[in-house]
Amino acid sequence: MSFPQHRPRRLRTTPAMRRLTAEYRLDPAELILPAFVREGITEPNPLTSMPGVVQHTLDSLKKAAAEAVDLGVGGIMLFGIPAERDAVGSAGTDPHGILNRGIRAVRDEVGDDLVIMSDVCLDEFTDHGHCGVLDGNGVVDNDATLEIYGRMAVEQARAGAHVLGPSGMMDGQIAVIRQALETAGYKDVALFAYAAKYASAFYGPFREAVDSQLKGDRRTYQMDAANRREAILEVELDLEEGADMVMVKPAMSYLDVLADVAAMSPVPVGAYQISGEYAMIEAAAANGWIDRRRAIEESVLGIKRAGANMILTYWATELAAWLKESK
Repeated sequence: MSFPQHRPRRLRTTPAMRRLTAEYRLDPAELILPAFVREGITEPNPLTSMPGVVQHTLDSLKKAAAEAVDLGVGGIMLFGIPAERDAVGSAGTDPHGILNRGIRAVRDEVGDDLVIMSDVCLDEFTDHGHCGVLDGNGVVDNDATLEIYGRMAVEQARAGAHVLGPSGMMDGQIAVIRQALETAGYKDVALFAYAAKYASAFYGPFREAVDSQLKGDRRTYQMDAANRREAILEVELDLEEGADMVMVKPAMSYLDVLADVAAMSPVPVGAYQISGEYAMIEAAAANGWIDRRRAIEESVLGIKRAGANMILTYWATELAAWLKESK
């Protein structure tokens, strides 16, 4: 009986062999921790749909940032939940608004030891929950929204953000924000474009996290799940406008899109493992249906394998601790 000369199983015989021959490895420096800071609370507020995730106070946010630094996590992405909202999201442009205070608190706590990122979008700040201001017909007004994004971006840069994450999917948002930053003297602040952001059913738990006021959906400005090639067009437009990094969101259901973008992008590519992805694994693990740690590690490694240079995940610090232990 003849045997094949090459036997892949030889390279799977022991943990040490598998570790030696692994094609991809995760590193804490590639992870970004999304974090929520809420105005008007005195203790961290746990989220029922995302076990282990909280809405932070300013003090607990600083502790989370310091922990991320200690574990070697690469960055933190901040979202703010204001006490009051209005139709134009005034709290988002207020220098003393909760998100800008959160940025300032984290920057004071960790300085340049952690890449501080912040969300440039109006959905957390508007009383209607959309990512932009509405016109008289109740439709998002793209150009009026861009003017506000420019002011938001400058305030976040002034507060100390290293990177801004425009996530609203407004046409031309990168160009407008870049110009606003240049004019205000913040030329070194980088833009992490949510270039291919899809209208997804998996955002559900995030709605609780930011206390979303949204009625309806965002399908008129976020991408259609049926479209793959369109993502390349969106990325190309953001690159032309000055994006320093680009993102695909969500990750799990769009790994094909992520691979496409990674293959063509001349700048670093990120992917966001969103709230619904987190919640599903946590729920399945809580019911004993899957091995929690292995499922987390496998899911994040899959995003890395598809081409992501950076991964936003709510498990960033926990995963970083595991990676540190295994070295």
